[in-house]
Amino acid sequence: MTGWVYIVTNKPQGTFYVGVTNDIARRTYEHRTTQYPSFTSRYRLFGLVWYEPHDAMPLAIHREKRLKKWPRVWKINLIETFNPEWLDLYETLNA
Repeated sequence: MTGWVYIVTNKPQGTFYVGVTNDIARRTYEHRTTQYPSFTSRYRLFGLVWYEPHDAMPLAIHREKRLKKWPRVWKINLIETFNPEWLDLYETLNA
């Protein structure tokens, strides 16, 4: 895949971060290790709870921008449809 849109959080009732990347495993690792000072490191958003592959990065960026504007309840529904138990999906990326 060329692009990925993803959501990380620290818990279901916590803060969400919607992001886009060309390498989901690397980017999620960066969030987890807080290599860079960022929104996700400040709020300790390490749990990958949703992701979506895209064939082209412009499509992924467009989707990310749309998701960032969604109400919280829509994001929760998206996550629960994909990952009903809110598991951290990081370990499944390299499985």
